[in-house]
Amino acid sequence: MSKNQNLLAVAGLAFLCAIGGTTFAQRRPTTTPPASAATTPPAGAAPKKEGIKPFSEIITNKAKSKTGLFKTHKVDDKWYFEIPDSILNREMLVVTRLAKVPSGVKVGNQQYGGEQLNEQVWQWERRGKQIFIRVPSYSVKADKGTDMYESVKNSNLSSILASFDIKAYNKDTTGVVIDVTDFYNGDIMAIGATDAIRKAYKTTAFDATRSYVDTIKTFPINIEVVTAKTYRSAESPIDNSIGAITFEFNTSMLLLPKTPAKARLMDARVGFFGQGQTDYGTDAQKAERTAYIHRWNLVPKDTAAYKRGELVEPVKPIVIYIDPATPKKWVPYLIAGINDWQVAFEAAGFKNAIIGKEAPTPQQDPEFSVDDSRYSMVRYFASDIANAYGPHVSDPRTGQILETHIGWYHNVMSLLRNWFFVQTAAINPEARKSKFSDNQMGELIRFVSSHEIGHTLGLPHNFGSSYAYPVDSLRSKAFTDKYATAPSIMDYARFNYVAQPGDGVVRMFPGIGEYDKWAVKWGYSWFPGNLTVQQEKEKLDVWTKAKAGNPLYFYGRQGNQYDPRDQSEDLGDNAMKASTYGIANLKRILPNIEKWTYEAGKDYSNLSELYGEVIGQFSRYMGHVTFNIGGLSENYKTYEQAGAVYNYVSEAKQKEAVTFLNQQLFTTPLWLINSDQLNKFDNGAMLTRIKAAQTSTINNIFTVSRLLRMLDNETKNGASAYTVPELFTDVRGTIFAASRPDAFKRNLQRGYIDRLGSLMVDAPAPIGLPPGFNFTPINVGVTDIRPLVRVELKTLAAAAKARAAAGDAMTKAHYEDLVTRINDILDPKK
Repeated sequence: MSKNQNLLAVAGLAFLCAIGGTTFAQRRPTTTPPASAATTPPAGAAPKKEGIKPFSEIITNKAKSKTGLFKTHKVDDKWYFEIPDSILNREMLVVTRLAKVPSGVKVGNQQYGGEQLNEQVWQWERRGKQIFIRVPSYSVKADKGTDMYESVKNSNLSSILASFDIKAYNKDTTGVVIDVTDFYNGDIMAIGATDAIRKAYKTTAFDATRSYVDTIKTFPINIEVVTAKTYRSAESPIDNSIGAITFEFNTSMLLLPKTPAKARLMDARVGFFGQGQTDYGTDAQKAERTAYIHRWNLVPKDTAAYKRGELVEPVKPIVIYIDPATPKKWVPYLIAGINDWQVAFEAAGFKNAIIGKEAPTPQQDPEFSVDDSRYSMVRYFASDIANAYGPHVSDPRTGQILETHIGWYHNVMSLLRNWFFVQTAAINPEARKSKFSDNQMGELIRFVSSHEIGHTLGLPHNFGSSYAYPVDSLRSKAFTDKYATAPSIMDYARFNYVAQPGDGVVRMFPGIGEYDKWAVKWGYSWFPGNLTVQQEKEKLDVWTKAKAGNPLYFYGRQGNQYDPRDQSEDLGDNAMKASTYGIANLKRILPNIEKWTYEAGKDYSNLSELYGEVIGQFSRYMGHVTFNIGGLSENYKTYEQAGAVYNYVSEAKQKEAVTFLNQQLFTTPLWLINSDQLNKFDNGAMLTRIKAAQTSTINNIFTVSRLLRMLDNETKNGASAYTVPELFTDVRGTIFAASRPDAFKRNLQRGYIDRLGSLMVDAPAPIGLPPGFNFTPINVGVTDIRPLVRVELKTLAAAAKARAAAGDAMTKAHYEDLVTRINDILDPKK
């Protein structure tokens, strides 16, 4: 599934997003440590009383000088910036990434060259004979000219990150020279190892004697600094005897536009990453929270043609390069995944708006660097992580996306192989292999590439998209050929597990769909007439209301824990029906795994892995169905839109979900036990595996938040609600149906009672209601949950006593144990 700062909408992380949530995985937001967290600069960066010398005494004839954003000079082992007065106080976005790392680093999203560690905005400010770096904050604002501007300015002082003595004036006195050697070679967290890395390897001190500034390159709008930093460390990923760990960092300093791009206000009905702030400059009679979407700044070259409705190229297209370290055979597929978004930008009136390219060779462009912040990249990591992610870096003033470094882990292919196998092998001969053809794997890579590119365009996951299609439509070749499996590639609508043998379906996964085109049109359309942000919002609101109620354009945010439409890895508008088809296909796949993955001379690791994937997929279906119990739909609306924002799932559909679980899970799924294959790798864990699938679902059904929603539903809707007592009765009827349970049933019954027992413990738990309703955590003891659980436990105790009296030795022991467990729960003091 998104790595974006100050997110109001959840990202992606990444695709795996699991291809795991990611994962083509979801990506954690960037953490920007406050300037106050920076370690004090080493001696040499502090102000000195040396006086300002002539330029020629500082920048001697031995200097190696380059011209760019700042002129840079290297004199022996010293590095100098020549900062023109015209650049002082300009805002610059500073991004620090890992450039090179030792092998074996295991800090999530901070372990491969190219991964981002930190970003800040810097302003170089002159005061007397010193230069300061200030780090401004954008959490509060008021535009110039508003009554609150001065007040906000006085309450939002920028912290000082570092200070430098002015060493000299430049030759025409239009700038100053400072020594930045000790600053970049110092222990400044903003441009070095993060707190997570320091804690993971128990660093005790920064070792300047084993650190250095490698290169400083200056370009027209950016400066790239590569440093090697060594930290004394009690633990090392490679060799503890060294007593230290060394990283190379790349710090990019990019000049932000003098005139910021026009911002676009967020709308909860259309999915975009964004950034929020408290705006004191509005006319609202309160401190109003506003938020801007993240988007690239696309402006048509020919505005007259654009206004006539013609497709027009942007002044500056989005160009994304492929890392030269990428295996050559996958490059065309990664580029195709980028270019697939052309059709979405056409909906916004642009052609050739996004372009994928191979990175130039050193012969073609000796100055090109994959770490240069002017260039957006797909970075290819030699990693066993099965993931990919699509971050972006944006202007904190407006949300304008400036560049992206997409993370692509080599082992994402194993995830694609496993998921494509367990979800499509029943109908797709191309998936019945231990190793796919290059063309098949390439198309899967293209699919993931398109998804991750969507994140870099500002689009978060849309987990509600796949709900738009009726389940049976996914069995239609004509329908899927035209519409694929979901209206958005930003959903986790992986592969078509619904289609059955004989349906003739050949399109297995989504592409750029109707929702994606709509979202790009909404976020990137250019409006003539120099409209204000609020005027643009009013126009967009008309568009949004016109799409309301059409499931093709529904946005279901990631992180929603109560709307059954907003789920990862699901397909279609009815989880019970879709999962029934999915299980039918798993029953076809499982007996054939050994045959379809046979490789002479290989052990049974493939068989073991894919057998586990089948069980995992089965468990995933159980989760999809469980979401319906106590489910609550969420449809954001504005005042002029009629109807409720929140509606409970119907009683009939909740009962349908419980019936499905009773039939498919709580009635032991013996089809999962294929002894001919299990005896090749299973060392006695199958009983435990099935218990885990059953008890994890029991725990999921009887969460505090779900039960509270059911109680709330009954309070609001009375007899039309599906109630907690009904849920107990319906589940108990299957779990305790057999008077002489086998080992599977005994495990399940104990798991059910253990879960009820956990609800009797005085531990506070979150309510789990929609945003705005979560005022405080709640103690279960003050709700109706505990009295209902107590009645259920007493009912079970009475039944267990009766069965123990008439059972065989194992049955008697089991039911006596259940009675003891229940008594211990109801009266723990005994």
